[in-house]
Amino acid sequence: MPPVTKNKLSISLILISSFALLLTFQSCKEKHDKIANNLFKITKNKVFKDFDDDAYVVAFKKELENEKLKLSNEPVVEAFYKANNYLPVFVMDHLANGDLDAIPDFYDKATDHGIDPKLFSTTKLKAMIAKFHDVNSIKTTDEAYADLAKLELLATSSLTKYASAMQFGLLNPKKIYSRYFTVTKRPDSTSMKAVLMATDTRAYLDSIQPKDPQYIALQNAYLHGDTFDGLSKEEAQRYLLVNMERLRWRNKPYEPKYVYVNIPDYRLDVFENGKSVLNMKVCVGQGRNMSAQNSLIKYDDTCAIDKPFARETPQLSSLIHSVDVNPVWNIPRSIATKEIIIEAAKDRYYLSNKNIDVYKDGNLIDNPEDVDWSTVTKDNLDYDFKQRPGEDNSLGKIKFLFKNKSSVYLHDTPAKSAFGKAMRAVSHGCVRLGDPQALAKNLFGEGEEFDTIAKDMASDNPDPTSIALPKKTPIYITYVTCWADETGTLQFRQDVYGLDIVLYAHLKKFLSK
Repeated sequence: MPPVTKNKLSISLILISSFALLLTFQSCKEKHDKIANNLFKITKNKVFKDFDDDAYVVAFKKELENEKLKLSNEPVVEAFYKANNYLPVFVMDHLANGDLDAIPDFYDKATDHGIDPKLFSTTKLKAMIAKFHDVNSIKTTDEAYADLAKLELLATSSLTKYASAMQFGLLNPKKIYSRYFTVTKRPDSTSMKAVLMATDTRAYLDSIQPKDPQYIALQNAYLHGDTFDGLSKEEAQRYLLVNMERLRWRNKPYEPKYVYVNIPDYRLDVFENGKSVLNMKVCVGQGRNMSAQNSLIKYDDTCAIDKPFARETPQLSSLIHSVDVNPVWNIPRSIATKEIIIEAAKDRYYLSNKNIDVYKDGNLIDNPEDVDWSTVTKDNLDYDFKQRPGEDNSLGKIKFLFKNKSSVYLHDTPAKSAFGKAMRAVSHGCVRLGDPQALAKNLFGEGEEFDTIAKDMASDNPDPTSIALPKKTPIYITYVTCWADETGTLQFRQDVYGLDIVLYAHLKKFLSK
């Protein structure tokens, strides 16, 4: 075989390069022709026959830059278009099959949820879609590029905003409540990308409509204008609206078994497989709206910001991991300064009568009655107080422990009279149980551990005992003021903490009424 000359090699390289360039050109041309032909087929407007994707991308990027600050879920929307080379993929995929036309119809039905359709730019979206159905509406390619870019961004931005509202709620509870420690899923790039990637948008929007029976019950009452005894129609509607928003939050129990405390209902339930298998009265922390001086109809601007009373029970989710039987009460400093030293100043034997030990620098004081408590204030208090186990112990015979940032727990109490009252927001923040032994039996089950608990709780000379649960049990302490009970009857409760007012004040700018 004769050697390849330098000239022949150069010619070969040129031919190969030319062939590759030709293939690239043909590929780009086919791509351009496909987009142009599809847009013409969808719109029937001849101006799209001259559609040039490079020119469109320039126009789209300009529109994206202009509207970036106004877009909902902007990072997700921009990432979606970047992955698709900034081409009009959403309109091309959804205009011809009618999906795009259906989207504003869902927005119009937002009023069924009490939400204003204007939130999703419904009128503007309808008008823009109509332009692409009118063959005479768009007259130049420059106009086509600009309008198509606007439609793409408005459609995808409003769609993610609507999907977020339906699936996660309009508000983030952690941003409006000071003592909200419940795990709550918020929209992320994965959930919002799923909105844009759905092949059948109508089916997807149908699938994300709230279907919880509780939600449907409240929604039906809202649509029919139902009222409650003692409430005007307007106040009843607002009760329903704020609790519908709560039901849209992704913070609901998912475990087969959990403990559930509803603060304004003063009730604890143990749920197993969706049914309450144990319930009891509870007492919760004192609130700032216990006398109902403010309501969803009458409140001032200061009520719109959550400024919780010091003794309010927080909203939280956690796991009950153990119990202390005949617990020692480590008295919080806040209670010591506001109650203990004041009572001790009145009665020198108050501390011994209440079985309260006093410590200074970690050492037990032998004769606390010799201290002149009238000279002790919150500013010079250098004592710690612990109440020994016994009948008078403020925690009663047992407390249920779970990790939380507020140092609250469920516990027994010697003060039983409060359970006979309708208003049971009386504690310092922890949850007092009407039947703590029944809860222990439910969580531990029959057996040696529960027998030990029952025996120790009945002891006249109790010693503290800690026992771990055989299986950690989820606990949800929540705040719900309106719901449908087991019979389907709507119940409502007084907004003792003013949390409905806070929620409504933030929510009302999104509402249709």
